[in-house]
Amino acid sequence: MKSDGEIMEILAAYDLTGSLRATAELTGCCHHTVARHVAARDAGRPIAEPAPRDRVTDAFLPKIEEWVETSKGRIRADKAHEKLLALGYVGSERSTRRAIAQVKAAWRLGHVRVHRPWIAEPGMWLQYDFGDGPRIGGVKTILFVAWLAFSRFRIVIPLRDRTAPSVFAALDRSFRIIGGAPTYVLTDNEKTVTTAHVAGVPVRNQQTLDFARHYGVTVLTCQPADPATKGGVEASVKLAKADLVPTDTNLRAEYSTFAELEKACEVFMDEVNNREHRATRRKPAAVLAEEAPRLHRVPETAHTVAFGLARTVPENTPMVTFENAQYSVPAHLLGTRVFVRVHGSGPGEQVIIVHHGPGGPVEVARHERARPGSPAINDEHFPGIRTRVPGDYTPRARTADEAEFLAIGAGAATWLVEAAAAGTGRMNLKMAEAVTLAKIAGTKQVDRALGDAALHGRFAHGDLASILNANVRRTTTHAADETRSLTQGTSAWAGLGAAPSSTAKEQNR
Repeated sequence: MKSDGEIMEILAAYDLTGSLRATAELTGCCHHTVARHVAARDAGRPIAEPAPRDRVTDAFLPKIEEWVETSKGRIRADKAHEKLLALGYVGSERSTRRAIAQVKAAWRLGHVRVHRPWIAEPGMWLQYDFGDGPRIGGVKTILFVAWLAFSRFRIVIPLRDRTAPSVFAALDRSFRIIGGAPTYVLTDNEKTVTTAHVAGVPVRNQQTLDFARHYGVTVLTCQPADPATKGGVEASVKLAKADLVPTDTNLRAEYSTFAELEKACEVFMDEVNNREHRATRRKPAAVLAEEAPRLHRVPETAHTVAFGLARTVPENTPMVTFENAQYSVPAHLLGTRVFVRVHGSGPGEQVIIVHHGPGGPVEVARHERARPGSPAINDEHFPGIRTRVPGDYTPRARTADEAEFLAIGAGAATWLVEAAAAGTGRMNLKMAEAVTLAKIAGTKQVDRALGDAALHGRFAHGDLASILNANVRRTTTHAADETRSLTQGTSAWAGLGAAPSSTAKEQNR
């Protein structure tokens, strides 16, 4: 096959000579080749384009187009080949597949959905959707992702479930993050928003209508099974999941607590909202500052009807009572008001506690269903509190003499506890004696002696001095190893029965 350069030389030589054979001699090719390229140029066909040939499927092309149109482009090539064989087709299945592929491609071009660029107005549209979050402690989490259409500002809030109270709390926090409420809120046709469809018209959830009325927004839903109507938030969900969910591609470590996931979401929002967006070539956080005046003011109080029953936390005990059972809340909520509700039923029933603060409603505790008399307690809600066990005493000095004795060390504190448990008499005098001995023999030696006395239960008068003297006299220790044994040797018996030496005789004189 001739290259484009060779074809151009053939055509130039033909224009020069006007003869097919002369051109063939000049270019070194057959005169039939020269004639074919000259004819293609005169017919207006592209250079080097192969001449169309009849195909075995041409006679059946109308029927193939009919099948593709009837099946909306879903007919399989093997099924079409079976139908063609019944009509007398003698070609191969490979030829059928080629014909089906070409007809399908042409059908798609004629039925493609044309997208018109959407020009969003400031302060008008907020879209939200959900994505599967990471598992924490084996429990699945949800990523609530909101997208402000005009500024491209993204919000990611982790949730423990997709119930209406959790979604409403996330929306309230989103409104407070962006500094206002938009005119429209767009989402999917979930049960929290749409209860049913009648003649293609969605029937709104009454709780959603109450929520929308409270904030002055209109909640709309996209067309069923049509994510293109809210493509902006769909892309935000993909981006958030790719960054926040631990996978082999991002090499992110697993989250040990829900608080770590919340912190990661805040870091992600700060990153994506403060870098240049590829569509606007501006930072979403900067555009949000321009869009904020077009947003509606958010009410001071959140829509708390869906959050459950209101309860006030006592000022000295971080516990609330709900249906005759008690549940713990974080200690910093003492004296505040919280909302308690039930989620689920049966063995997995849970009690959820929500607090509405300056940043909006936030879930602060989640417990398994408790029974009356058996409170549900989370130890993290009681920081710095040690459980008091009867008999477990910590010595605390109340006088100067007691403080001076306890200053000796841990052995003194142990002696005090054990001596008191043994009912030792005249303890104050013995403690004063220990202080005096510490000034003479040293604090470390006396502290060790007090520990030994407590270990062996020696609390009588003079026991401390006896133990201290024994420890002082024991200046050297003997230890056995591979080269030395502590067993008494027999070298002293070697001279038994032997004649005394001259030196011994002289000493005897």
